[in-house]
Formats: sequence, structure tokens, C-alpha cells
Amino acid sequence: MLTVPDSGVPEDGTNASHVISSQVPQFLAAVDIEGFSQRSAVGQAKLHDDLEYAMSEAAASAGLGRKLWYRQPRGDGELAVLPAGTNGLSLVADYPRRLASVLAEINSRADRDSRLRVRMAIHRGIVYPGRFGPFGEGPITVSRLVDAQVLRQTLRQRTDLDIVWIVSGGIYNDIVKNLFRELDPKLFHRTSMRIKGNCYVGYRYDTRLNYDQG
Repeated sequence: MLTVPDSGVPEDGTNASHVISSQVPQFLAAVDIEGFSQRSAVGQAKLHDDLEYAMSEAAASAGLGRKLWYRQPRGDGELAVLPAGTNGLSLVADYPRRLASVLAEINSRADRDSRLRVRMAIHRGIVYPGRFGPFGEGPITVSRLVDAQVLRQTLRQRTDLDIVWIVSGGIYNDIVKNLFRELDPKLFHRTSMRIKGNCYVGYRYDTRLNYDQG
């Protein structure tokens, strides 16, 4: 067990230091804001505030202790490593639904051009601590998935969606296929991509989420 220091954010309880185990797989979640670079500086600052609020509210509603996550800011989102013992079912079945609900609430007060729309990826893999943040198969895979071109295309084509998300093959096989909490495997579409010589497989969910499920 090795302790990874926080990312330099003051210790106000929002980004606590987190212990990462290099011996067992851990859950990871990556979120990116769509179209972030196209906004003004004022608009980007508002998106930051809205996303932090949305993720905090969604995690609390799903019973996930976000203050215990190791969170690495990414400018237009974050990469999070969740503590060992995290309830994967809550992360996969509940968190996206709660996040979609809060995003809908935020966007109901926004004009069409200032909506907060996000891509999200969830994976479970090995993570190692490093001087510049977590590294290893886990962070690489979840980062590749959240940046998948098919997610970007989906958001461009489906203007009714506030969130489009993808899970890794392992998450799909271990959690989604078991039908817990009304997860429907038929709504997840297999996607394969080759990036920098490596093949990544994920299952994307691009159907409007039912906020009342779970």
C-alpha cells in the first residue's frame, strides 16, 4: 500500500489524500466536459463550478464518499480513483443516473449554448502511485475510453442528451450483464478502438437515462 499525495488542492475536505493499492484493481471514473475549449474564460469557470456541484450531489445521492476519492483535475474534467471496497454497483448503476438528473436540473436553467454536457467512462484496473498522479493500466484505459471519438460523435448527434458514458469490458461482464438494479445489457453498445497501437473495448450507453431507476 502506497500513499499518493493530493493534487495540491488545499485540504478543505474536497480532495483528501487517498491510499492507492498497487496490488488489487480499483474502480476509476473519468469525466470530461464537452466543448469546454469553445467557451469563454467566464463560461469555463461556470462549467467547473457546475460540474463539481453535479458530481458531488450525484455521488452523495448514490452513497459514494466523493471526499475519499483520489481526484486528479484535467482542465475540462477529472480522473478519479475510488477507494478499495467501493460498491461497484452503486458506481455503475446509480452514479450515472444521479449525475444525469443533476445535469438536467442545471441545464433547465441554462440557454442552449451554455449547457453542461459530459462524457464519462468507468473502469476497474490496476493503479500505481506516481509523482505526477496515478498511472498504470487503469488510468490509461479509462482515459482512452472517455476520450473515444464515438462518444464525441454521439453528443454531437444526440442534442437531447446531457451525458453519454461508457464502461470497460470488465465492468460490463462483471456488473452490467448481471442485471442488477435494472441495468439492461441491451442498451449498452460494444465499441472497439485502436489507439497508439493498443485495442480498447468498451460498452457505451447513449440512451436517455431514467432518473427514477435504482
